[in-house]
Amino acid sequence: MAIESAPVIPANPPQVKQVSSSHPLDPLSANEIAGISAAVRQYVATQTPIKAFKYMGAETVLPPKRDVLAHLGIRTTPGGEADPYVEITRKADVDIIDVVSGYAWVFHLSYKATEWVVDSAEQLPEGRMPQLSVKELIEAEQIVRDDEQVRKLCADVGVAPDQIYADGWSLGYDDRFPEKLRLQQCMMYARFGKDENIYAHPLDFIPVIDSNAKKVIHIDYPSHPKSGLHTSSSEYSTHPPKLDATCDRERIPPPTMKHEYLPDHLDTANAPREALKPLHVVQPEGVSFKMTGNTLEWQQWRMHIGFTAREGVVLGTVTYNDAGEVRPVFYRISCAEMVVPYASPDHPHPRKFAFDVGEYGMGIQANELSLGCDCLGTIHYLPGSFIGHDGSTVTIKNAICIHEEDAGLLWKHTDFRPGGRSHSVRSRKLVISMICTVANYEYAFYWNFYLDGTIELETRLTGILNVYTLAEGEEASFATQVAPRISAQYHQHLFSIRVDPMVDGINNTLIESDIKPYPYAAGSAENCAGNAFISVDNPVTKAGGRDYSHETDRRWRIANRSRNHYASGLPVAYSVAIGGATRGLLAQPGSWVRERAGFAGKALWVVPADEEAAGGRRWPAGRHVPQTRTQPEDSVVEWSKNEDDVDDKDIVLFLTVGVNHVPRPEDWPVMPTEHLRIAFKPIGFFKANPAIDVKAPVDERSRNAFPSGDIGTGAVVTEHANGNGSNSCGCD
Repeated sequence: MAIESAPVIPANPPQVKQVSSSHPLDPLSANEIAGISAAVRQYVATQTPIKAFKYMGAETVLPPKRDVLAHLGIRTTPGGEADPYVEITRKADVDIIDVVSGYAWVFHLSYKATEWVVDSAEQLPEGRMPQLSVKELIEAEQIVRDDEQVRKLCADVGVAPDQIYADGWSLGYDDRFPEKLRLQQCMMYARFGKDENIYAHPLDFIPVIDSNAKKVIHIDYPSHPKSGLHTSSSEYSTHPPKLDATCDRERIPPPTMKHEYLPDHLDTANAPREALKPLHVVQPEGVSFKMTGNTLEWQQWRMHIGFTAREGVVLGTVTYNDAGEVRPVFYRISCAEMVVPYASPDHPHPRKFAFDVGEYGMGIQANELSLGCDCLGTIHYLPGSFIGHDGSTVTIKNAICIHEEDAGLLWKHTDFRPGGRSHSVRSRKLVISMICTVANYEYAFYWNFYLDGTIELETRLTGILNVYTLAEGEEASFATQVAPRISAQYHQHLFSIRVDPMVDGINNTLIESDIKPYPYAAGSAENCAGNAFISVDNPVTKAGGRDYSHETDRRWRIANRSRNHYASGLPVAYSVAIGGATRGLLAQPGSWVRERAGFAGKALWVVPADEEAAGGRRWPAGRHVPQTRTQPEDSVVEWSKNEDDVDDKDIVLFLTVGVNHVPRPEDWPVMPTEHLRIAFKPIGFFKANPAIDVKAPVDERSRNAFPSGDIGTGAVVTEHANGNGSNSCGCD
């Protein structure tokens, strides 16, 4: 609901109690959001012509990196001392929309003494908009339900008004409409029974709504070129029809077959599954990590865990205590953007390329996590808060889950000689996770920290496929028919992971390595047996995008050339292991999605950090993403054009990883999790294996599944040729 600004502003607004931030990168608290909301409301009423508005977002402004590190006592150079302590002023930006004019505004605030103060405000150019809110997405469904034309179209195919359901999507790209309108396209479905799976009943039209005016302004009818239902004699084309064009095909009723996933809706009478026996994750002595506010310590790791409405979980000021030396590793890491382009060229399907971070926000769509289901074991939760349309605070109490998991074998060796000793150590990982629901899809992000200095991001994709209807006898095009008359189009999920490194200090260099055959033929003096191959290093000295090469098994590492490993002589470094996860944008040059999501055209980008620039180079597709039509100036493609020097500089990386999804029938009606993994591993950062001293307790509760019987069923083996001497752990 829009806020009528002037009447609700008292002459002397009450002071909102503020709680000082304990870490410069702490997320906005509920109290801070209340104070920010009050300051903006007063400023709007007294300093602007705005008559009614809605809050769209609020986020902290990142302080200068050197100031944060000085504030925390973290050094910026190898072996150096931390800079003198710096007091940091808390700052924030707030997005609003003037619902009368349709223009968006950004307010810049700072916390001074005891209150938040608006320092300045700017009206954004026409067509530049903040991300969609949860409320706007929910309102979209009611807007189409209330529309008389939508009701008639549904009635024509047997769908009653109370059976109409819709998923609101950002419009994507459609230059038939004025830029100033805030538009959503609505994917339409029917629900014929309580809690029934709506995606089993897709409808054959897509309304376009004005989110500010709250009305349907147009309806698109996707073409079905292979259905035989089109009556027009004009030549088939994928070009968008004119807005006043009429539908030239017969209507297609929705499929009525049920495809359920909720357990109480499943028909399992003919094939009941035996229930699994309980598996408990128990830590009788408690967890091994400590929390101080949002700062976590576990083994040698120390880090800050943040939350933003846009990125969701954010990791900051990550350090490792290496034998008493606290060594910086990463300053800030997050999922900064993603795009999901669909493959069908038939209008209006090409508009479906959602930016799930920039257009919707992972944080505001984070789930309230459930103990024992979403998170298993001994759990600590952190909340996430964001601003609502009316300026109130919306808090997800259990937005971020923190726990430990067994991670299999950390390392082992058996002296195979008779009487030789064996030693094995089990690994453990610290998991920081968040699960987000973006309409039909779920994305689960797991940041895993290991005892050997490895950091891993595992992303799991699940939820329900975006589907569209088919006519009777029609074959799926650019899609898989996952069930009768249900088409799941091919698509990509392309994530942009922002990495702000500080490997042993602020100034780092990206080194690109290719594995190549030694350039001397077999039989030569240099390579008689012909077996030699080499690793060729090339420092990346200019800003830009880099391609992955499967042929050379290309890999990258972030190095600090001011410190070398004592034996190898190479600079200390952390690898960027994304080879198996890289996916390139498949859309053609000049395509709508490539014009807006240029970041997805390269496997990796490296640019110099620029904290003076608006947004601090945080968003690879721009700060304001909805309905952009070209590559914004504040995007990674534009930052790279000058080929600035990035050698031994404060740099920022954007990693493009993802999945090419050709749906399977087994992905229906709900998709088993798809796993996507990237990792950051130390290379010469430590003298040797940093996990050599891990003390692995023997699990006295482990036991044989079958206490007696033949070998292979759990019987104890008393002799073995490999190391039949002592085993100092026995916890393989």
